[in-house]
Amino acid sequence: MPIMEISVVPVGTKSPSVSAWIASCIDLLDRKKNCRYELTSMGTIVEAKYLKTLLRIAEEMHGSVFSRGVKRVVTTIKIDDRRDKMSSVESKVKSIRRHLEKRKRGKAYNNHSMIP
Repeated sequence: MPIMEISVVPVGTKSPSVSAWIASCIDLLDRKKNCRYELTSMGTIVEAKYLKTLLRIAEEMHGSVFSRGVKRVVTTIKIDDRRDKMSSVESKVKSIRRHLEKRKRGKAYNNHSMIP
């Protein structure tokens, strides 16, 4: 399952706070039935079954800020599209936690790199 991290930033607003504009992007995601998302302090992580769905969502989020009267928007997108096996935000976090647990037990790590 492709995963997208997106950050939408309105430029040239009268205030340094952009949370109201970001809230309009989250409102858009709340109305979507074909994705799941997680809001973070620096961006939003979105999962969908298809890459084209994520790209359409990114375009809609970008446009939603323009529709609120902003004249310039900077949108940054990162996409993780793994095709050898199913992936999700939860599975990626679980994998990292497993590695951290091994580290705590003193197994499989040497100089910050994995040893098989």
